[in-house]
Amino acid sequence: MKGTLCILLAATVMCCLAACGSTQPAPAAQPQQTQTPAPTQTEQTPPPAEPSPQTAPETSAPPAEPAPETPAPLPETSGKEVLVVVFSVTGTTKGVADKIAALEDADLYEIRAAQEYTSADLSWHDSKSRTTLEQNDKALRPEIGSDPISLEGYTTVYIGYPIWWGEEPRIMDTFVESYDFDGITVIPFCTSGSSGIGRSGKNLAENAGSGTWLDGKRFGAGVSETELQSWIDSLK
Repeated sequence: MKGTLCILLAATVMCCLAACGSTQPAPAAQPQQTQTPAPTQTEQTPPPAEPSPQTAPETSAPPAEPAPETPAPLPETSGKEVLVVVFSVTGTTKGVADKIAALEDADLYEIRAAQEYTSADLSWHDSKSRTTLEQNDKALRPEIGSDPISLEGYTTVYIGYPIWWGEEPRIMDTFVESYDFDGITVIPFCTSGSSGIGRSGKNLAENAGSGTWLDGKRFGAGVSETELQSWIDSLK
């Protein structure tokens, strides 16, 4: 009997040992990950804005058509009644005109050619020089380059020029044909090395076709104010 109990006791111990060896420790609990709920549609980052369409450039107004050119107004007169008109290439006639203008307290207007004359143009020895060709053609009218002048208010106009080939330069014919001398007393004068005034004054009067023209006079480059004053006084 005693032996039987021992056997049962031993068997029980063996079973307990076997049960303890087969039991594994439970794994440590993993921390539970908290899932962030997906953002709702209203919380989502809005998509980048669509680029706004480019504004069409404003259509500029068509350039205004330029206004038609109007002729430049004539210079206002000074209120003086005497005008000295002069054409001078070398300056000789201009010197005489300056003296007359000073003695008469007159305005001075200088005729300038649109195409200026050169020394070669003035050569009377050259049959093909510009002045030779011009003076041989009485119908030729060289263009004037100076601004036009108004003759309004003037009662006396002196017109001075050099003598070319015994006559007035053709540009003087251009001038007198361009103006109305009605009511004006016109007094020609000229300069030259030796030639007199000839028919030049009468030619100008005929080409002008208006005005009261007096006989003109030829002066040398060195004429004095006294001589000029004596001549002026003889005209009145």
